[in-house]
Amino acid sequence: MPDSKSIVKPQVLPKGALGMTLLVLATTIVSFVVMMGITSISPTKAVTQVIIGANAVSILILIYLSYATLRKLIFFKSKEKNRDLHTSITIIFALIASIPSIIVACFSLIVLDNRLNSWINPENNQIIDMSIKAAQSYTEDNAQSLLSTTLSMVIELDQRRLLYNLDRGAFSDWLTYDADRNNLLGASLVKSNGEVVVSARLFNDLTLPAVPLKAISGAAGERPVLIPPGATNLVGAVIKTQALPDLYLYTIRSVDASALNNMRIMTDNNKEYQLLASNRANTQIAYALLYTELTLLLLLTAVWTGIAVANRVVQPIRVLIGAAEEVATGNFDISVPVKGSDGDIGALSQTFNNMVGQLKTQHHDLTSAKDEIDERRRFTEAVLSGVTAGVISVNANGEIAGLNRPAENMLDINVSDALGKPVTTVFPEISEIFALAGIHDRSSSRRQISITRNGVARSLNVQITREDADTRNASFVVTVDDITDLVAAHRSSAWADVARRIAHEIKNPLTPIQLSAERIRRRYGKVIVEDRAIFDQCTDTIIRQVGDIGRMVDEFSDFARMPKPQFTTTNVVDVLKDASFLVEISNNRITFEHDFGDEPLLGNFDNRLLGQAFGNIIKNASESIDGVLEQGIIDQGYILVRATGAGSSIMVEVLDNGKGLPSENRHQLLEPYVTTREKGTGLGLAIVNKIIEDHGGRLEMLDAPTNFHGGRGALMRMVFPRLVETSAA
Repeated sequence: MPDSKSIVKPQVLPKGALGMTLLVLATTIVSFVVMMGITSISPTKAVTQVIIGANAVSILILIYLSYATLRKLIFFKSKEKNRDLHTSITIIFALIASIPSIIVACFSLIVLDNRLNSWINPENNQIIDMSIKAAQSYTEDNAQSLLSTTLSMVIELDQRRLLYNLDRGAFSDWLTYDADRNNLLGASLVKSNGEVVVSARLFNDLTLPAVPLKAISGAAGERPVLIPPGATNLVGAVIKTQALPDLYLYTIRSVDASALNNMRIMTDNNKEYQLLASNRANTQIAYALLYTELTLLLLLTAVWTGIAVANRVVQPIRVLIGAAEEVATGNFDISVPVKGSDGDIGALSQTFNNMVGQLKTQHHDLTSAKDEIDERRRFTEAVLSGVTAGVISVNANGEIAGLNRPAENMLDINVSDALGKPVTTVFPEISEIFALAGIHDRSSSRRQISITRNGVARSLNVQITREDADTRNASFVVTVDDITDLVAAHRSSAWADVARRIAHEIKNPLTPIQLSAERIRRRYGKVIVEDRAIFDQCTDTIIRQVGDIGRMVDEFSDFARMPKPQFTTTNVVDVLKDASFLVEISNNRITFEHDFGDEPLLGNFDNRLLGQAFGNIIKNASESIDGVLEQGIIDQGYILVRATGAGSSIMVEVLDNGKGLPSENRHQLLEPYVTTREKGTGLGLAIVNKIIEDHGGRLEMLDAPTNFHGGRGALMRMVFPRLVETSAA
């Protein structure tokens, strides 16, 4: 019984598929997060190229998994039947998942390209450059102002070098005053190592940064060195004093913090903008790979999900299909499992089980009825095979539904060739009887007919019986009795009786007539002088005609009282040679040919009667040739006498190139007193046929074959039973 356990579920997941899928999913998520800038990892060109490589490998993994899955699906489809529904469900799931994913991926790539085009263009680049230049210009203006102020202060400081040397306190006051006047946050004199010597006393509560040593070393010339803001909003300047050796003036001024902060932001944004512009192609490739990877991942997931769903949905259907195939092979002891959770499929399975149960019962009833019908048919066939009459079953359409072996032999047909064909086509001689049986409201019709098969004429008694009273749908049974021998026996008996009477009535006056004619010739032959020639001619004619009539009467007598044959084991070739020799020596205008073979053809024959039959046949052939020779139709006559053995039969054939046999009703030549010659009695072939039948043989009258002197003439074939010698064990 096919059940869920016997149905193979396709294991389409390749080895390690789950781990590879999770790895691909993790790669996709990490790549997406990095590309979106959510993490601390900036999507630089190098990072983007790493992401491209990782996602390319992930796509190759997904392609491999898809190929492996597809290959296994195809393998299972080729190995198992009825997987079309399973495959269809899987394809539907794949299409439902992949088509929207492909559309979204294409749409996202288009949107990404448009957004990049809207961000990265000459106009935006120009705006950013102008903003940065404006901020830098503001900073540079403040720096130049600080540099000018610092340069002015160092000039004044050089002029007050005496004050520095004499009164450091007064010098500090002046420095404080000058710094405050120039809006400085701080001003001080420092050494080359950064140590503060004097500083302005400004009360701003600010902790000012120390002077960078790098700036001090760069301020060795006459021009001040600018210290950029850096992370603060303070701008500084350092210049070397000329009057005070190894001292440097260090000034600090504040710049607008918001402007400086905006400049920093714009600078950072410009860096990101330039990075994005230089990394645009990589970004597009990375996102394209991400979308492709996501689409393949969704497609593969959908295929696996579809297979799982298909296994759940299709499995009960496949169980039903397998059970149906078992039922188709004749197994009615099958049933399918029914689960309450299967829903409509469960109801269908229960209905299927009920149907199989009913089919099993009906099959049992039909088998029993068939066995009974077969038993009746065998009984009927046994009965029909035991009867000598031919029986033909004809359906309502006039087609042959069956026939027994005697009917095959009588009609010279094969049952396989006759079944299903119209009976009037196979057996046209009964067309008229069949038509009468269908027209007249009679249960049966009988008629005697004559048929010819293979040159042999037979007399048949045909009876057609209607099986059904309904003439529109009636079937028929045709019974055929071969009465050829019976008719021939009746005819021969009648002709024999006629022959006896004729022989008796004619033979009695023949002797006195002949004696009287001879006496007249002896008594008056010497007396009559006038018209002596006429007298002799008349007496000779009387004597000759009486002799002819006597011989005819002898033939009548022979036909009337055919002796019973005395059988002895004889080689038919010897008898045939003697009969042929007697005809050959009497006719030198005919060429005789012989083909007797080397082996003896033994049988139980009456040598005298068989020689009489052979001699009559060969004599008829000779006389047939004489007729066409006298008419000048042929120049040379030929007779072929042939004897061959064929299994359990002996076949004797006499071929001639004479005038041949009539094409119609030639079978009537075997009847007494039927002849085609002017002086023939019509008893020769009748006697020959009687002798052959007494020897258990048959006589066939055929046309000469085409390879015998152009096919002209006749072929007389005589078939006898052969005596087969068996060696002692």
